Formats: sequence, C-alpha cells, structure tokens
Amino acid sequence: MKNAILANKRRKRLAVRSMLDIDTQLARLKQRVAAIDRKYARKDNTKARAVPVLPPPNNARTFIEEWAEGSVVSNEFGEHFQSERLYSGLKQHGSADIGALSELPANFLDALSENSIADSAPQRWAFLDTETTGLAGGSGTYAFLIGVGRITPEGFRVRQFFMREYAEEKSLLAALHSHLNEFDVMITYNGKAYDQPLLETRYRMCRHKPPFGRMGHLDLLFGARRLWKLRLESCRLVQLEQQILGVFRDGDLPGELIPYVYFEYLRSHEAQRLVPIFHHNAMDILTLACLTAVVPAAFRNTGGDALMNLGVRRGEDLVGIARWLLNAGELEKSLELLKRAIDLGLPDKLLFRSLWDVAALEKKLARPTAALQIYTELAGCRNDHRVDALEELSKYYEHDEKNYAVALEFARQALEFERTDSLLKRADRLTRRLAKPRARRLI
Repeated sequence: MKNAILANKRRKRLAVRSMLDIDTQLARLKQRVAAIDRKYARKDNTKARAVPVLPPPNNARTFIEEWAEGSVVSNEFGEHFQSERLYSGLKQHGSADIGALSELPANFLDALSENSIADSAPQRWAFLDTETTGLAGGSGTYAFLIGVGRITPEGFRVRQFFMREYAEEKSLLAALHSHLNEFDVMITYNGKAYDQPLLETRYRMCRHKPPFGRMGHLDLLFGARRLWKLRLESCRLVQLEQQILGVFRDGDLPGELIPYVYFEYLRSHEAQRLVPIFHHNAMDILTLACLTAVVPAAFRNTGGDALMNLGVRRGEDLVGIARWLLNAGELEKSLELLKRAIDLGLPDKLLFRSLWDVAALEKKLARPTAALQIYTELAGCRNDHRVDALEELSKYYEHDEKNYAVALEFARQALEFERTDSLLKRADRLTRRLAKPRARRLI
C-alpha cells in the first residue's frame, strides 16, 4: 500500500515537471519569434513596396514583338506568336555552305533511311525542333516553341511558333499542322524518341489529328552516331556543331535551363528573357540542316576517295560506316573501309577490334590465308581478342590442315590465358586423337 502511494506521488511529480518543460520551451520559442519580429521591424520596408506589379497579358503581347521579329497570328482557335528569319544562301555556317543545301538530290536520303523515304526535293524537307517545359515528356509537358526550317532558293528559312501562354496551344498546333502540309519529309535530331511523340500527345490532348502520319521521318541522330560515336565522346547536336562544322556559339543558353527561363517568363511577362531561347532553337535547326548535307552523303558515297572529299578522313569514322555496311550485308565494301581505316590509324582498342572484324570477313568470304595472317598477328600480342585468335588458329590447323599437333599447341597457349569449356574440350579431343596409333598404309 505504501509503495503504491509513493509511486502515485512520483507520477504526479513527473507530470508536473513535464508540463513545466513544455511551458519553458513555449516561452523560449515566443522569445525567439519576438526577437525576429523586432529585428525586421527596425528595417526599412520600402523594398517590399518597390516590387513591380506584373504587367497584364495584353501589354506582354505587345512587348514580345519588340524583342523578337514576328507578329501575332490569329486562326479559328485563337492567337499565338510567329517569328521568321532567313539565313542567306551566300553565307557559311561554319564549314557548311548554306546555299548548297538547295542542290541536294531528291534521292539523297535513300541510303541512310534504307529506302523508307520516298524521293523528294530538298525544298519539301521540314527540319523540326521543339523547346519544351520539361525533358521527361509525358502529358504534362508542353512544346511552347516549335521551329521549322526549310530550304529555299534564297537560303534557309526558320519559322518559329511560340505559345505566349498555355491557352494559345490549340492555335499554335493548328498553325503548325497547316504549315507542315507543305512538306513531304520531316528531319529531326532525336525526334523519333522525343519530339514527335511529344507533339502527338499534345495534338491528342487538344483533340487535333497529328500531321505526321503522311510524312517520311528521318531522325539524323542514328546516322550521326554510326558515323562519329567511335571518335567523339558525345554526339549531342551542339557537340557535332563544334567538332564537325566548326561553329562555336557565343553566350548560348544551355538546353537544360530553357524550361526554367520559360516559367520565369510566364511569371514576369518579361519577353526579353526569351530571346536566347529563340536563338538557340534557330541555331539547332540550322545546324541540323547543315549536318543533313554531311551524314547521308557519307552513307551514299562509301568509296574511299568520295568519303575523303566529304571530309571523312578519320579512321574511326570509316569504321562506323563499315559497321553499317556490314549490317546491310555489303561485305566487300565493309572490308575495304575497315582496311582503309586501319591504314589511317586507330586507337589501340579499336584497332584490335577492327583487325578481328577484318579477319572474320576474310574468313566469311572464303579467303582463309588472309584471315590466318591476321589471326596470327592478334595471337602474338596482348589484346582483347588474343584468346579468340588462338582458338581460331587451333580450329584452322585441326580442320583445314589436319595438323593436330599444331592445333593442340595453339589450344594450350589459349588455355594459359583463359580456361573455357570449349578450349578444354578442344585440347582434350586433340590429345586423345594424337594418342591414337595411326594405321599404316599398305603399298
């Protein structure tokens, strides 16, 4: 009984102490809040009153025309802003001749597209690129700026469709649909994975039919990667612009910042913030057009001299084209380019891989002597294909020369570097075959 009374008193003391702790904490918190209030109350609050009031949308629409050449366009779905600029055919874009774009043949895209695009004059090609509110895509991502470039006798024209606010999307998409009716082919850079699916989603969200079904679509990214990925660390469009065309932009806005700049424009309605985005988009489209004059040509003119005239003088680039020809079944052309690439010089790892590919092609084309020579070279030095080359030599001497002793020696050399089931079985089989007594021939 006495213990219960003591325990009850102890609980009461703890409860009172806990309440005192809470009251102490609240008192301290009130003191901190009061100190903060006194600190900011002493400051001059004129800065808060000096914050500018956001201009109304109508003023912003007038303002954008002062910073970008263009006009407000109206259609049955509302309004949007359009801008157009001409890059003269008498000028260069780095090493590319803008005027020469109009001289490209109608079947120029055949080889790179594997004949999936019908012949069409270059004036019927639309070079398209979008600037969006996010890089992830999806139904919540908008294409607020869409640029379409075209080849004309005067040079290269870029028309840009801009959405000043979300309510103008239907008007913008309708105008883009009407404009694309003038073209047969759409050329993009990573457009098959990003731009076209995104725009198709936006059209369906606005209950419009997408205009892309009747158009051929060439995504230049795939050809560019085949051609340059072995030489360049990145095949991003800006990197190709610098490394291939020799163009270095001054003060360009990085692509990952573009959504944030547009959101800031929506908040402040200060249109001058958008000028770098318009410039970035137009430059991407011009670069896309100039690279279109280079990449398909490399896959059309696979002869050595023709490629040299196109500026494809690096061994890594020739290997990229050779692999593409190999996948297309052009074995002799692929072999020729691989040999030329080796003569021009390659980094060690790519060199050994190319030698292996040359040996495999020689073997496939029933030229075992040429393949044997390369396998011997690969087997004699340290490289990633040394074991495979030794195994190929073992196969050759076992099946073609019937020289089982030499075949076993190559198999054993390969086993010193790597022990695989196939090599162990081969060495065991050759050992048992050599152990068998040979039958004497009767004369």
